[in-house]
Amino acid sequence: MLRLVLEILFFIDSFAMMGLILMQMSEHSGLGGAFGAGMSSTVFGRDETKDPKRTLTAAMAGVFLLVGFVLSILH
Repeated sequence: MLRLVLEILFFIDSFAMMGLILMQMSEHSGLGGAFGAGMSSTVFGRDETKDPKRTLTAAMAGVFLLVGFVLSILH
């Protein structure tokens, strides 16, 4: 029963993380972003340390790794 719950959590977390990563792609993700387009608003680019999507992605990645590790032990 525990394994089933962890597998469901694993799949939900993986799909949510994929959606969150795709939402983070902004105007900086195209070819113009490779050459610095869109960075004119600040000197060193945008401040990513205060981005809540980045924090949530890191937390979801941690849950993904932890649940994957536990599932590998239970298998």
